[in-house]
Amino acid sequence: MAQKISGRSKKLNRRETHDLDVKISFMEGIVRRDTRYVDALQLLGDFYSQRGRYDQSLHVDEQLSLLEPGNPMVFYNLACSHSLNCNFDQAAAALEHALSLGYRDFKWLSRDPDLKQLRKHPVYRPIARKIRAMRVKVP
Repeated sequence: MAQKISGRSKKLNRRETHDLDVKISFMEGIVRRDTRYVDALQLLGDFYSQRGRYDQSLHVDEQLSLLEPGNPMVFYNLACSHSLNCNFDQAAAALEHALSLGYRDFKWLSRDPDLKQLRKHPVYRPIARKIRAMRVKVP
């Protein structure tokens, strides 16, 4: 499963917004037909995030966490969605779970704009210590 596209991306122009809305409608139709289609759900969650529809992206990531309980990227993306929705305790728990499942892209984790607010929150401190204990630099 690929890394989620950052929810805090550049401002979309009218054409890009329209194209993204078309992609969302298309993927919603696919997911309605098969609610367990992991690749379609992943794309839909990414599109929701790009569109700023963070609550809907969170719902998709929660579905994915049930379908793929052993996938560290799913829980990393769930942490991002919780962070974008200012659910910092849940974001930290999902990120801890991603780490326990083997997530190790610490360089991206330290600069991912979706986790910016989480990294500023006190609940992130134990996670930063855990990463440092893994002998990885964390800003």
